[in-house]
Parts: sequence; structure tokens; C-alpha cells
Amino acid sequence: MSATRFTYLGPEGTFTEAALRTLPEAATRELVPMVSVPAALDAVRNGEAAAALVPIENSVEGGVTATLDELASGEPLMIYREVLLPIAFALLVRPGTKLSDLKTVTGHPVAQPQVRNWLRANLPDAVWESAASNADGARLVQEGRFDAAFAGEFAAATYGLVPLVTEIHDAENAETRFVLVGRPARPAAPTGADKTSVVLWLGDDHPGALLELLQEFAVRGVNLMLIQSRPTGEGIGNYCFAVDAEGHISDRRVSEALMGLKRTCPQVRFLGSYPRAGVAQGDVRAPRPGTSDGDFTAASDWLTRCLDGRA
Repeated sequence: MSATRFTYLGPEGTFTEAALRTLPEAATRELVPMVSVPAALDAVRNGEAAAALVPIENSVEGGVTATLDELASGEPLMIYREVLLPIAFALLVRPGTKLSDLKTVTGHPVAQPQVRNWLRANLPDAVWESAASNADGARLVQEGRFDAAFAGEFAAATYGLVPLVTEIHDAENAETRFVLVGRPARPAAPTGADKTSVVLWLGDDHPGALLELLQEFAVRGVNLMLIQSRPTGEGIGNYCFAVDAEGHISDRRVSEALMGLKRTCPQVRFLGSYPRAGVAQGDVRAPRPGTSDGDFTAASDWLTRCLDGRA
């Protein structure tokens, strides 16, 4: 395995590359752009890279389905950390282009909902066509295939373009969440401000099936930060669920919830426990009464005394 190489959703100039360069370890790695999320993750699976950074969620459109589906299938991988990146788009054009010249625009499909209102107000007649990434859209503008691309302003110099308009976003404080993914290994030690990700499959379709799954978390005081259904590919109505839970797998409330799910779900895929981006330990709410590690230990000790006749 190449321990000196990180892959990411390319080409050069994507928001994913910008997010990757915020990690201190990126300065000592070879950063290799890949054409797609599956290609970036497959490079980790086959040993060509130590890790890959890929988008997994944005604050406007929710989960990035390509990443969720890749993590739910194929050879298992594990999330080691996450990055939050504020997102604002620039409208990149060839030098000398005016707003009135624009007939066709492009960008990643996830970008379109984030600039839809701006397009409606400023370029109502422009035709949108999706690109593999925002940076790839900039490349297509450079080649003359489109008049403009929505991308990060930092991509302009890479592709010989100029930002015609900057700071475009329909939603204030829009963010995209990225995850650094590697081969499975022992999770990092808990920090006190952690997140645990899993994928869960329901055993059978019956009334209350999803509620039963959620109750494994609820009765142990585990807060869920994301739950998203994804089709399994086995026919209409067959779904798995990507779940982000507050806490670390070493926390008793989290580990016991996962054990409960493992008993009842036909398949549980552990995707990792890792530090939450932008959250300090002091900012995390205390566990609900009765759900701290001390509470679980005290209950276990009490049960032992009962079994020993010492209750």
C-alpha cells in the first residue's frame, strides 16, 4: 500500500481538493485527483492510496449518494476524520465574456440546487448541463464547450478562466462535509466530541421495523445526527440506512446500541468512530441521566450482585 498517497474527487480545483488541503497531513502526501468517488475509494481498496477524501453530505441537498452507496457496498472501508468546508460558488468564464453572453452553464449536479435561485434571477434562459465535478465544468468552459461554470473561485487560475461573479449561494452558511476514508483498522481513541457512522439493513418489512431500529439508539440516549435511506439494489422497497450517531464506539451507550442492532439486523456495517469537525469537547452536551458510562457500569455491578445473592 502507498502510505504517501491520498486520492480525492478531482480534477484539480475541486472543493474536495480545497478541503483535503486543510488537513495537516496533506502537506506530506502526494495528492492524486480521481475521476469519480468510486475511483477514489477503489484506489484505497486496491492499495494504490492510503486514504481518500470524498464528499458525503451538504447542508442544502443532504447526503451525497455516490459516497453513501460506495461505503455501503464492496470491500469495507472506514472513516477516520471529517472536514467541513463553507461553500460559495463563483461563475467562471473565459476572459472577455460578459453576463449577457452566457447561454450555457455547467457544474456538478449537487451545485445546481445551491445556485438555482441565482440562476433564475440572473440567467433565466441559460441551459444547465451537469459535469462530473465543478472543476471539470471549469475545464469544459476552458475548452469552449460551455459558456460558464459554477466552481470554487480558486479554480479560475488552474483553467485560465476569470470569476465573473463571486460569492454565489442561495443558502447562507452553506457547507459540505467531507470524510477521509481508509482501510479498516482500530478506531482512534475517543476525544469526547466524536461521531460514529454505520450502515444498517432491516431484517424484514413489517410495521414498526424502522422504529425498532431507532429505539436501539433512543432507549440508550444516543442522539442521531443523520439517517438516510438508500436502495439496496434488490428491488423496490428494499433499503439500507446510513446513520451518524453522536458518540464513540467505546462509549457504553453507543456500543450497547450497536450490539442491539447486530442482534436484530441481518447486516450492520461499522464505518468508524472519529472526531466531529468543528466541535470541541466542551461544546458537547452531557449524556442524558442514566446513559453515561458510569451509569452503565453501576447497573452492571448491581446485576452482578443480584446474581451473587448480594442485592
